Amino acid sequence: MRVSYSWSKVRVLGAVAAVAVMGHAQAATVRGPVTAIVDATVFDGTGAAPRVATVIIRDGRIADVGPGLRPPAGATVIQAKGKALLPGFFDLHTHWTPGGAPAVAPQIASAYAASGVTTVNDFHQPPEAYEPRRRWLTTLTTPHVNFTARISTPGGHGADWADEATTKWVSTAEGARAAVRGLLPYKPDAIKAFADGWRYGAGPDNSSMDYWTLSALADEAHKNNLKVLTHTVTVERGKVAARAKVDVIAHSLQDREVDDEVLALMKANGTTYAPTLAVYEPIKPGQPQPANRDDARLQNALKKFGYALHNVKTLHDAGVTIAVGTDAGMPGTPHGAATLREMELLVQAGLTPTEALMAGTANSAKAMNELTDRGTIEKGKRADLVLIDGTPWAQIGDIRKTERVYIDGKLAFGPGFKPTPADGQPSMPAIKAKALVDDFERPDGRTRADTLRLDDMDGGHDRSVQVSQIAVRGGQDHALLLAAKMAQKEDPSAGVLLPLSRGSVEPVDASAFKGVRFDVRGDGGDYAFTVGTQGGRWRAPIKAGAEWTTVEIPFDSLTRAPGRGASSSAAWTGADLIDLGFSGGREAGQRLWLQIDNVTFY
Repeated sequence: MRVSYSWSKVRVLGAVAAVAVMGHAQAATVRGPVTAIVDATVFDGTGAAPRVATVIIRDGRIADVGPGLRPPAGATVIQAKGKALLPGFFDLHTHWTPGGAPAVAPQIASAYAASGVTTVNDFHQPPEAYEPRRRWLTTLTTPHVNFTARISTPGGHGADWADEATTKWVSTAEGARAAVRGLLPYKPDAIKAFADGWRYGAGPDNSSMDYWTLSALADEAHKNNLKVLTHTVTVERGKVAARAKVDVIAHSLQDREVDDEVLALMKANGTTYAPTLAVYEPIKPGQPQPANRDDARLQNALKKFGYALHNVKTLHDAGVTIAVGTDAGMPGTPHGAATLREMELLVQAGLTPTEALMAGTANSAKAMNELTDRGTIEKGKRADLVLIDGTPWAQIGDIRKTERVYIDGKLAFGPGFKPTPADGQPSMPAIKAKALVDDFERPDGRTRADTLRLDDMDGGHDRSVQVSQIAVRGGQDHALLLAAKMAQKEDPSAGVLLPLSRGSVEPVDASAFKGVRFDVRGDGGDYAFTVGTQGGRWRAPIKAGAEWTTVEIPFDSLTRAPGRGASSSAAWTGADLIDLGFSGGREAGQRLWLQIDNVTFY
């Protein structure tokens, strides 16, 4: 059938369609809350000069930006004349560790939000913790967190205190590729390679990752769309990192002044530089002046920091992209405040305030392959914004005058901000303990609590060598076998941990039980049973001979173990358990073995 329309009919139908489209657009304008930040001086991170403009936020995105825009009907209007509006800041190097300041995730997140930091990389978490921590973050007022998986060398930095469930250990190209592939099921956002054994200049280079291993690691990561950041602190190792095509050197090259070779390699291979000046500053803000400025350690720190300042300026002037990272969570490097200090230190090194702000916004976003989503103030991008009462492109110290912060278009700091219920809690809600912790019969090698067992030997470059594996107990029954050779050091030890929740993120409430029961046998020496809680560890001594014995440890028989939380007067509650541990120590060079089975709460 042939159908024809007169032009007048087409125009009528077109008008009807236009009305329908307009109606749909109008409906879209009222979908969800709308915020208009009016007449701010916008530093948009694109390289353009700051200009007066209005930014419209809708559905977590920047709906429009430009001068003279009229706020949509019903919008929340923020009058921002005379104030600066910038993209939210980045910190590419943080550690959300219980040893930092603040010490717990909700407070860490709040500290970043209050400082205008809206995206961070967290290098601290084991891969098993990613999934529960991602769930936790959805309940918090928090910056976007990129979980960065760690790979080091055996005994190297990052591997000297953790097992391979926490930091992968590699020393060959084949091992590096396998390590990257082994991390993929956890969906890491990036990879950190501890490539430099010089650490922080306090010890010899005895654990650096060679070029072939690092190059294979970077290549395998890039094949899987993962950026690679390295712990690299010397000029020669900087050359190795650049040749290996890592994406970001996440520490200062600080043993000497950079040379033309490292400049050329970093430029040619697109290596970004995030110098973490804040962690290296010898006398940090708020710290007292040292009584003896001639102290050898202080003089060494001052010398290295001088190289660090010189090198970031030299690299910048040579065309290397500078980004912002701090190593926050380390001593004297507080979350949030350190990020702002880092930009001030970039200016101290010789960058202009504008260049420092670019480092903390667009440059860092580009380094993480996130620039199409955030890092600049442009239409369609994520509404991660910081409103500042000042002009930080003229005076970098004004970055501390934070008035409002928006993350995904939601107010995260400033007048009218309402914390979430979880913001005020130190942890995720506790989950109820089940009686059976592990009978070592699960075919996939995980505990009955669906957790990954951890090796827990002594720390340091020279560590006790241990193997923990499932062994036949008799018939179809199995048990966990721990075998170890003690390191040549004072008080060597070996042990295993059974996390009670995945990644030990969610505390476990075992207050309905009286204690822990397990079957055990061993070499006849002394051992220790420990219970990890959010406030520290508790312990009880145990003995185990060649014959299987069933042991019951009442909770009320536990005493506080030395270490974190040991001085706390908090009473045992049983409601914040993290893991159960079995360990032992012997003389240096001696051997130890232990078997456990049927670990249950009773």
